[in-house]
Amino acid sequence: MFDEKYIRQIKIDIPNEKKSVYPFLLDAVKNFPELSLRSAVSFFIGENGSGKSTLLEAIAVAYGFNAEGGSKHFNFATNRTHSILSEHIRLTKGIRKPQNGFFLRAESFYNVASHIDALDEDGVAPKIIDSYGGVSLHKQSHGESFMALVQNRFSGNGLYILDEPEAALSPTRQLALLASINDLVKKGSQFMIATHSPILMAYPDAVIYNVEDSCQIVKLEDTEHFMVTREFLNNREKMLAILLNSDD
Repeated sequence: MFDEKYIRQIKIDIPNEKKSVYPFLLDAVKNFPELSLRSAVSFFIGENGSGKSTLLEAIAVAYGFNAEGGSKHFNFATNRTHSILSEHIRLTKGIRKPQNGFFLRAESFYNVASHIDALDEDGVAPKIIDSYGGVSLHKQSHGESFMALVQNRFSGNGLYILDEPEAALSPTRQLALLASINDLVKKGSQFMIATHSPILMAYPDAVIYNVEDSCQIVKLEDTEHFMVTREFLNNREKMLAILLNSDD
């Protein structure tokens, strides 16, 4: 039983006059219930365009994270594209405050890396990059920089909101991320993750919320991600023949 949730409940107050406009018309938003988180690890899944990333971004911003990613201390904006949804998110927080935290957005992590380099070039001491492993994130592959973040910057008693962290990770690195998540959960951390990865969703005791179905809880084996992957691996030639209109 996970008792140290830093975010315990999430609610969205949607004004009547805004129900038909973006982002309130997205499936993940308009069908969002008053959600009580049940686990140290919560996954939010849905098809492209369903709004899960918009939802996660709004939760992160409502908690105090920078919209483009980073920690609460990051305050930069390369392009102000985040929605107004965060203004309508209501969070019920736990009694304890996290000692660490980070919002990872796969699509804007380049901007975070650039911001860190810029701060260090301005003579900040100690260098910020030291807490990320000591090597500029721009001097590593996308996947290596993700893992450097998790393995060096993340620590116990933290709140980590991750938007599609698998985007840059090989299957092997996704397994490594699972192991890191497990170590951090054992040290009192909480994760909220938007993902398409059935590998990550396999984390034991995680709760998977389908944002296209009013955030109903689903089992891994009942997710489209799992079923399509399994069907393809078990019937590769047949599915390829159908997809590619093969005559064989």
